[in-house]
Amino acid sequence: MGLFTQLATLPLAPVRGVVWVVDRVREAAENEYYDPAPIHRELAELERKLVEGEIDQETFDRREDELLDRLEEIQVHRQGADGP
Repeated sequence: MGLFTQLATLPLAPVRGVVWVVDRVREAAENEYYDPAPIHRELAELERKLVEGEIDQETFDRREDELLDRLEEIQVHRQGADGP
């Protein structure tokens, strides 16, 4: 950027700063949302509860389906992000 452009757009600097911060927050939120590790931990915990008798098979099946659907959503998102 030239000196004139920097001076002319100086009033927009706070807006650019806010946009940059919002982009970083969005990226962090997406990274957390699309992280499969918590889903894997929850699946392991769900299986532990079933084995120990804390939940019944029906509850296990229903929740397992939800978690597996979530893992599939994460996989599709990652394939889309890695694609063209």
